[in-house]
Amino acid sequence: MSNNRSGVFVGGLMLGATIGALTGLLIAPRTGRETRKLLKKSADALPELAEDLSTSVQIQADRLSASALRNWDETLDRLRDAIAAGVDATQRESQTLKRQTTVDVRSEASNTVEDSESLTQHLERS
Repeated sequence: MSNNRSGVFVGGLMLGATIGALTGLLIAPRTGRETRKLLKKSADALPELAEDLSTSVQIQADRLSASALRNWDETLDRLRDAIAAGVDATQRESQTLKRQTTVDVRSEASNTVEDSESLTQHLERS
């Protein structure tokens, strides 16, 4: 159904363009010869216009490309910084956990020694 609608739309567009062009030629203030000369000059200028347009598009594409590369580089730099910060934080946390584990092991060992001494003393008294 949408293909039928788009076909009708394109047909109407073409018919409207044709009617508009014919009406414009019929009520134009210039003679046919003058109009043809003007159309020929316009047609002759098309290659130069296309070249200018192409150059303009190329310049814009180069600008966009340079901008995209700058944005990419900035994103990579931020990502590298974030990864480095994450690695540093992980190393600090690992060292903190190792120290805490060492303190806990020493404390446990000390408690075990104290318990052992206390048990020995208790057995000696008995």
